[in-house]
Amino acid sequence: MMYDFIIIGGGIVGVSTAWQLRQRHPDKKVLLLEKESVYSKHQTGHNSGVIHAGVYYAPGSMKARFCKAGVSATMAFCDRKNIPYDQCGKLLVATTDLEVERMKALFERCKENGLDVEMLDATQLKQREPNIVGLGGFFVKDTAIVDYQLVTTHMAEEFVELGGEALLNHEVTGLTETEEKVTVEARHQGQLKTFEGRFLITCSGLMADRTTKMLGIPTDFQIIPFRGEYYKLPEKYNDIVNHLIYPIPDPDLPFLGVHLTRMIDGSVTVGPNAVQGWKREGYGRINISIKDVADMVRFSGFWRVLKNNWRTGLVETKNSLWKPGYLKMVQKYCPQLNVSDLQPYPAGIRAQAVMKDGSLVHDFLFAQSPRSLHVCNAPSPAATSAIPIGDYICDKVEEAVK
Repeated sequence: MMYDFIIIGGGIVGVSTAWQLRQRHPDKKVLLLEKESVYSKHQTGHNSGVIHAGVYYAPGSMKARFCKAGVSATMAFCDRKNIPYDQCGKLLVATTDLEVERMKALFERCKENGLDVEMLDATQLKQREPNIVGLGGFFVKDTAIVDYQLVTTHMAEEFVELGGEALLNHEVTGLTETEEKVTVEARHQGQLKTFEGRFLITCSGLMADRTTKMLGIPTDFQIIPFRGEYYKLPEKYNDIVNHLIYPIPDPDLPFLGVHLTRMIDGSVTVGPNAVQGWKREGYGRINISIKDVADMVRFSGFWRVLKNNWRTGLVETKNSLWKPGYLKMVQKYCPQLNVSDLQPYPAGIRAQAVMKDGSLVHDFLFAQSPRSLHVCNAPSPAATSAIPIGDYICDKVEEAVK
């Protein structure tokens, strides 16, 4: 069978793209391939489940617009599918004078982005969150929590109901392209299968650079994995906060800092940090992949990232190995927690695209060939923005196949 569109990747961005392509082109044959036995097993299924409001992004930027559109689109989809979510809002808390100054700048950015925000002094902060301390903070109303795996699964089911074809347990092992078609080789239960399509879209996250290499597309980036380690608080702390609690981030770093997150199941998690990963899909405590490490050490951008961020890297690594150091990052705004309160919880892996010059890619990054489009970087918060991102990818695909 010749497919019109083949999408590789069953995370939320790939599924959103397939789902919207099928809606736009009900007469076309659309195939979605995913190597795992379930959807959204990797980045989508290992994040903190937050529907972000778009606090951190430059006004007018694509990320700011996509995030704001994604909030309403995600909630509308959840309402239609009866998927539970909780619009609990979040508080960003400043604990030092420097953070107070950063907070004021971030608050102004929120207003420029059209967000519903409220500045709080220390007394007002204490009234809203009796267990949280700080010099002040601000409240972001349009923030919610949800189970993104559930969202992705419902989206995939609707894609199939609309006539799309989705195949789990199909790991792509090879890609070839001619003037007429793209051929995809995939392994399923030990057997190699071949699929042919007129156009290919890859949304392969942690493997984004490897799918471009399969087609020989020249790129100057590589995916470098960063582990985000979480802990879970004991059940007695399920009511320790009324909202999501975030520190004021360092604007020079791409990570938001360790925060307290209410989960949709009622529990509360702590995290994530950001430490160098040595395995792209390494979610356990100790994970090393010889292949992944070999790819990193041969890439000049990896060494430049280490050189440019070695101080931060050492601190993050120390706190990863030494639980009291990790706890200290939380105690600055929630002092009542103890080391024994930090219970095991699965880690996540962030697929950070890094350029050869060592710069971290913070925006969208695509690679193309005549018959393929590759999503090389879909910046955070991609889960929140998945519906508008999928819509944007569909536009790019339609432009490419004209």
